[in-house]
Amino acid sequence: MKWSWRIGRIAGIEVRAHLTFVILLLWVGLQYYFARRQWEDAARGVGFICLLFAIIILHELGHALVARRYGVVTGDITLLPIGGVARMDRMPEKPAQELAVALAGPAVNILLAATIYFVMRAADATASLRGVQWVGGSLLNKLFWVNVALALFNLIPAFPMDGGRVLRALLAMRMDALRATEIAATVGQALAFVLGAVGLFYNPFLVFIALFVLIGAEQEAAMVRMKHSLEGIPVERAMVRRFRVLRPEDPLQRAVDYILEGFQEDFPVVSDDKVAGVLTRDRLLAALAKWGPETPVGDVMHTRFEVADPWEMVDSAFARLEEPDCRTIPVLADGRLVGLLTTQNVGELMRIAAALRKRQERGAKG
Repeated sequence: MKWSWRIGRIAGIEVRAHLTFVILLLWVGLQYYFARRQWEDAARGVGFICLLFAIIILHELGHALVARRYGVVTGDITLLPIGGVARMDRMPEKPAQELAVALAGPAVNILLAATIYFVMRAADATASLRGVQWVGGSLLNKLFWVNVALALFNLIPAFPMDGGRVLRALLAMRMDALRATEIAATVGQALAFVLGAVGLFYNPFLVFIALFVLIGAEQEAAMVRMKHSLEGIPVERAMVRRFRVLRPEDPLQRAVDYILEGFQEDFPVVSDDKVAGVLTRDRLLAALAKWGPETPVGDVMHTRFEVADPWEMVDSAFARLEEPDCRTIPVLADGRLVGLLTTQNVGELMRIAAALRKRQERGAKG
């Protein structure tokens, strides 16, 4: 994710902090400082937020480690003001596996809350759990209620919360994944409208949560509809067969000429009949501004890039097209370049598939 920095690595998973998270820490620190104009208060406030986000990291690790058992790779966990985001390469296909992954995060919070409870019980301090004092008060008390709140909030049956995935997984045990997703998304959107209506009268923050849920539910449904429309279609049917290639010694001006012809935007770079790299439009524009049009393509191209096989399914390859700065994937057959898979071409394929599906549905009704 852009504007994020690595802050550590846990269980082989990179943990990153987004710029907006750093801004949140500064804002909290200033709020606590201006209350009594004491830097000790500011440090205490920032420390509590850091503990809160440490819990969120553990929550996301719960998802990631269970997903790892099913062969799902988590690229990183990024901290944002609204929480943590674990970037997984996919979700498990089997409903029971998705259910386990979705429940793993809230289970971590429940386990932490139970641990804190027994620690406070051993110290004969459970009486303070009847209420919570966010400014001052017992730290363990606050951490207990934070974990309870995180578990309950994430179990709301609405995307993108864990509860939405739990609902979808349970429904998918009885029906196909597309129908299960549409029902779960509809439930989430209905809850969003209820939250928004309540928020207008009682708490404006609920309106923000409602918008978050509304957008998340629609995005999840759209993603599953897209995947469903691409199922069973091999890359060979979707790939671009007519394309330009560059060589490492070519000047960037040659790529500029091809783009102005309206031919394509990203280019495979071939050396000795093998794909040596990919020159993307973004990388080209940055290099033009910095070094000029006579710069060799080989100095600018991406040398680490994804590839696809002409006989693999488009929905599998499309997941790789969603990586940052990756709108084009070379298609190789026995190491030989035979085509390009692009987001634009996949989009056209989806629109054609949707049009044909509508025609079939009208024919079935007639």
